[in-house]
Amino acid sequence: MTIFTAITHADLVTQVRTLADALAAETWRPAHLIGIGRGGLIPAVYLSHASGLPMLAVDYSSQAEDLAADAIARLAERTRAGEQLLFIDDINDSGRTIGHLRDMLARAGAVPGSVRFATLIDNTGSAQTVDYRARTIDRAVTKDWFVFPWEAMAPDSAIRADADEVPERIA
Repeated sequence: MTIFTAITHADLVTQVRTLADALAAETWRPAHLIGIGRGGLIPAVYLSHASGLPMLAVDYSSQAEDLAADAIARLAERTRAGEQLLFIDDINDSGRTIGHLRDMLARAGAVPGSVRFATLIDNTGSAQTVDYRARTIDRAVTKDWFVFPWEAMAPDSAIRADADEVPERIA
């Protein structure tokens, strides 16, 4: 049976403050936060307000590289001009999204070391690593399907359908 765990607004605020504190403790400072559409957009807005850093967005919710290619090329160009960028997503679960974005950035000529990633929740078993995380889980142990506040707006049937698309994570 799937366990649906709600991430409350208070949880979200706490997690964003954790990321903001981690960023403030670093000498590495991004010129922009990049919200990854769809799940990373709201955390990026919150982190932008908490850190005072400006935010941009890249849509990768459809996993269609052609829809994100122009934005990725422009972001890679910014790194060649000396900017550092922090990409934000809600969860690093399998690592698929982060891996695709890293590959696209590399192909577009992004400067190594100029791009980092942050997530609210990071799975230790992911194929990708992130630089900043508010919470760490191990999918081998934690099988909950996390429902972020923006996802809670969807009908229960849609949330269940999303969880059922990746049964290996929750079984």
